[in-house]
Amino acid sequence: MQRDCVQCEHKKGKKKAHFHIGGHMVEKKGFYIMAHEGTHIQLKPQQVIRLPIKRMGINGEGVGFYQRQVVFVEGAIPGEHVLARVQEVKRQFVRASLLKIIKRSPARINPPCPVYDECGGCQLQHMSYEKQLVEKRELVKEAFSRYTRIRNLPLEETVGMNAPWAYRNKAQLPLQKVGDRVAMGMYSAQSHRLVEIGDCGVQHEQVNKVLELARRELESLGVPIYHEKKHKGAIRHLVARVGFTTGELQVVVVSRTSDFPQQQAFISRLITQFPAITSVVLNVNPIKTSRIFGTESRVLWGKEKIEEKLGDLTFRLSALSFFQLNPQQTVQLYRQVERVANLQGAETVIDAYCGAGTIGLWLAASAERVIGMDTTKEAIVDANENAQHNGITNVEYHVGAAEKLIPKWMKAGLQPDVIVVDPPRTGLGEPLRTALVQSPIPRLIYVSCNPSTLAKDCAELVRAGYRVKQVIPVDLFPQTAHVEAVCLLEAGR
Repeated sequence: MQRDCVQCEHKKGKKKAHFHIGGHMVEKKGFYIMAHEGTHIQLKPQQVIRLPIKRMGINGEGVGFYQRQVVFVEGAIPGEHVLARVQEVKRQFVRASLLKIIKRSPARINPPCPVYDECGGCQLQHMSYEKQLVEKRELVKEAFSRYTRIRNLPLEETVGMNAPWAYRNKAQLPLQKVGDRVAMGMYSAQSHRLVEIGDCGVQHEQVNKVLELARRELESLGVPIYHEKKHKGAIRHLVARVGFTTGELQVVVVSRTSDFPQQQAFISRLITQFPAITSVVLNVNPIKTSRIFGTESRVLWGKEKIEEKLGDLTFRLSALSFFQLNPQQTVQLYRQVERVANLQGAETVIDAYCGAGTIGLWLAASAERVIGMDTTKEAIVDANENAQHNGITNVEYHVGAAEKLIPKWMKAGLQPDVIVVDPPRTGLGEPLRTALVQSPIPRLIYVSCNPSTLAKDCAELVRAGYRVKQVIPVDLFPQTAHVEAVCLLEAGR
């Protein structure tokens, strides 16, 4: 029997069932609770809450606010109202699992991948592609709103793909022995549980086919599969990369041992059944580590490198070469860089964090001089080889950190007209930010894979006098929460 409430003098029968937390009245509605406006309740694990989803988080989760607490709900879409069960309570945020959708977004679709909920490789297959592009733009907008004071951010629409499937040119998949079978797939998010992915929708069709063939032949031949805990067995990963424009295909077998049983039989079966293969490489990784590749590689059959084209440029790719995973959309990314660079033919361009030299080589025809640098020696070897292979002579590449070389060169008198930076997710190193502040560059083009670090770095540069002129989100990885951005900054107020 409901009794009168002695705390707030609500009479029985006059008010819905309720209780008090910290002096605030809370109504009980079924098996979840709703606090009155202004109430602040410390949520607890297993508690069920109702909340509207306001935006998308950096990892693709829905983000809601429950009594001033940030709540991340995986699988929820902005605009939806959901019931969620609290799983984890941290000081600054709460994680909750989706129980029920009360108000459904019109952008919600059925994920086409049968293991979407288990795999974790994609985060947005439950969302229409048009909505994905909108929310990725919002990610960039939210980051700038949080970290900068820029009003009227010149943010363009997200550059998307016409066909946002089968775009990845490379897959690297771990193997496990399960009974008499060889299992191949991806580790589920935040776990070490292997999920067999089969015909992956974001991978190029040839990559899916050749990896399945290789897995099947390893199983048929009884080749020993690596056992992680015992550090025994041979084959750890299978890797495949295809050239979208050339059709060339490379298979890399990552083994704990320098050779493996039935090696020649495996190669013979592979190349006989899959004539598109142009290169088979063995990479040896003998160390007990979570890293995929070891330092030693050798060609078992065919060519050492395969070729791929970006626009009019041809790139030769070895087994360990870094190359963008979505070559079709990489062309769109570089076209945006070229557009905002607006080169007239007389400029000196620095290509920082240059990798295999792709951005600098793309811009070289419109510049007088291009200088690139990277900390990886092998990348610089590839960059020089790519320049020579394409007949480009106005470029030079150096081994070293951009944070050290650029300040050093600028102190020695180098005055670049344009600097293109494409840093890791952590953003620009402090010495490079300092150099850019002390010696302002007429045009600074920041290619970012992390909206938060982009916005943080821009905030410092804007305080030093730079102006953000254009920000262009580019969807390099459809069906995932990842978004790239091209940002043009100019010196002077």
